[in-house]
Amino acid sequence: MSQPKFRHSLVAAAIASVVAMPALAQDQDTATTDEYQGLERIEVTARRTTESIQEVPVAVTSVGEMELENNGITVLTEVQQFSPNTTLQNSRGTNSTLTAFIRGVGQQDPLWGYEPGVGIYIDDVFVARPQGAVLDILNVQRIEVLRGPQGTLYGKNTTGGAIKYVTKEMTGDAEFNIRGTVGSYNQRDIKITGQMPLIDNTLYLGVGIADLNRDGYGEFLEVSYPNQDKENYNKDLTAMRATLEFHPTDDLFFRLAWDKTEDDSNSKGGYRLLPSLLAPIQIPDSVYDSYSSMPTWNKVELENLSLTANWEISADTSLKYIGAARESYSPTNIDFDSTPLPIFDVPAFYDDEQSSHELQITHHASSYKVVAGVYYDESDSCGRFDAILTVLGQAAFGLPGLTREVSGCSYGESLSVYAQGSIDLNDQWSLTLGARHTKDEKSAIVRNGLLFAPVYPLDGWIDGFTRDEAAIAAATPIVLGSDTDGDGVLDAPKSADWSRFTPRVGVEYQYNRDVMFYASYGQGFKSGTFNPRATTNEPAADPEIVDSFEIGMKSDWNDRLRANVTLFMLDHEDRQYISVLPGETATDLNQRLGNIGKSSATGIEIETTYVVTDALNVDFSLGYIDAEFEEVLDTDPNTGATFDKSELFTISNTPEVTANLGFTYNIDSAIGDMAVVGNYYYRGKYDLFEELNLLKQDAYGILNLGVNWYSDDGRWTVGLHGKNLTDEQYMVGGYQFVTPDPSNLNDTSLYQPGLGGDTTLTAYYGDPRTISLTVGYRF
Repeated sequence: MSQPKFRHSLVAAAIASVVAMPALAQDQDTATTDEYQGLERIEVTARRTTESIQEVPVAVTSVGEMELENNGITVLTEVQQFSPNTTLQNSRGTNSTLTAFIRGVGQQDPLWGYEPGVGIYIDDVFVARPQGAVLDILNVQRIEVLRGPQGTLYGKNTTGGAIKYVTKEMTGDAEFNIRGTVGSYNQRDIKITGQMPLIDNTLYLGVGIADLNRDGYGEFLEVSYPNQDKENYNKDLTAMRATLEFHPTDDLFFRLAWDKTEDDSNSKGGYRLLPSLLAPIQIPDSVYDSYSSMPTWNKVELENLSLTANWEISADTSLKYIGAARESYSPTNIDFDSTPLPIFDVPAFYDDEQSSHELQITHHASSYKVVAGVYYDESDSCGRFDAILTVLGQAAFGLPGLTREVSGCSYGESLSVYAQGSIDLNDQWSLTLGARHTKDEKSAIVRNGLLFAPVYPLDGWIDGFTRDEAAIAAATPIVLGSDTDGDGVLDAPKSADWSRFTPRVGVEYQYNRDVMFYASYGQGFKSGTFNPRATTNEPAADPEIVDSFEIGMKSDWNDRLRANVTLFMLDHEDRQYISVLPGETATDLNQRLGNIGKSSATGIEIETTYVVTDALNVDFSLGYIDAEFEEVLDTDPNTGATFDKSELFTISNTPEVTANLGFTYNIDSAIGDMAVVGNYYYRGKYDLFEELNLLKQDAYGILNLGVNWYSDDGRWTVGLHGKNLTDEQYMVGGYQFVTPDPSNLNDTSLYQPGLGGDTTLTAYYGDPRTISLTVGYRF
């Protein structure tokens, strides 16, 4: 009974603050000065041009370089604690694949073909796949989190929002920085960055390298495949970056950037939440311990190249080009059942390529500003996985094994044009209008079939294994594709295309210099796609659509208090799920991917900064969301009747409440400056899966503390950081292949075996308590 009261009082307090604060602002307006003294001016590029965060009528959180350093933030997923209603977590069995949700919108399944709901951008270059999107912090200026659909300025696959990873431009001075970190679980990190002028004031070269290592939080207690590394949740990653910046004139700027990442961390083993019916093992004492019947190696390889060119045509007009190419390759071993028996083993690889080109013009005048552009991208996403069910094959069929192999590719091509402008109607009122038109083409091919032996994706996956490609091709025919020669045999990819118009309309009211109110409507879409696990030649699913309405306030109070509040409502339609759907006729029923779901959400986000004294800052953020499915359609295969099964669905990876309370205390001393930081991050309870969820995480809080020292000459830095100091255990992913009793999903005694013949219910957990010491020196 306490939750409705809390919900109503929270919304009432937010509305009251919106109504009451202008009166206070009017009284304080005469006390402000022309420059910020207490509150920091934070610049962002949420609207594709540099602006103060207080002037942007968008719900955005910006975490700058100093805040990242003071808090010891080393990886993108840690940024979630600073942004309300945001989830950024590692996806199940790897260190580098990202699960991202904002305001209940995202994508959990990382398989090729499925599109993300939250866009990830590195220096305005879209990252199309979640593999490798858990970025380590290296040479970063800031990270921006844009909440709500960004369909006008950022395009498709930003229905939940966008994450912008912005690297630093070079100063032109010769610099060399080295930072080393040691910590819990034998953490051993080193980061080296540097820059130097090749031609003074004209041509600069920058480089960076990071070597990040850590032993496992746990271990594989038993691995039936011999001679394997038994570290579980370890880290072994190398990242490199090189940048060339060219300033031929004051009006021209070119940046050529290359980066490469190699992650050789082991595949993560899950923690069994139920005893195995088939393997004689005990549930481990530690949630970071596991078992496996597979090789434990894992790999993620990424390589990116981008070119940015900017021409300042005049003081008011600029032209910008961004071109990029990205490749990734990820072979992985995931033991779904987490036992030393081959009950449900899934070796797989992902092979992705993408390229993009964007031409953008920006114009500022006294009473309006406009951003417009053209964007084109191509992406190829391919892969293969083998679901190896050896125990089932031997026990049920007397065969050497049983493998379901699925392979295929998804090819995408997209062209869009967009424009967004803000027009000052008078000194206080302004209007924002934007639109984007996108032409999306998608083609796909899927092979799917059964093999009656253990089969792996590539030759040499395990010692002595060689694929019989002819036999495998015969057993895994093309099930989704097109017949180009009319012989009744599928021989080429199947294609579909869509066009979408995504508008944005907003109105802003500048109450005074420090207080702005705004209201907006925006739309975004997630691309249509083909089912990458198809068993029949099914049609493509259409795009998902999100319509969002917001009202908000951006406010500064007497250079001491910053309070930004957003209330939002969104409708998420045409959600893509597997269901029994009719084909060409009502009696032609097949299980396939279709647009069967509809959900909605309402919520509030509050972000405040209070400058208590010149030395002490306190930050507080709160997110509340009420999200639910309204409709999920299915078809009774016996009667052909359509019915609604939304009562079996919940919005996943989305706590009702997220909150963060943090502080920074700066100390001036004779031996240098110190910054003491801390924060307590709270996440309410949440489900990990959307349909028939069995993995429920209770509410928890994480306490972090840090102390940083900076020498007077600016050369030395030392940071001591403790994270998750109360050692909370919390789930961030999992697998559920078990058959529950629909009458009582929580009664584990009623569970029946799922795929593979075992009660597979496994979970993956966030980081335990860690302590680290970082020392840096700038030459």
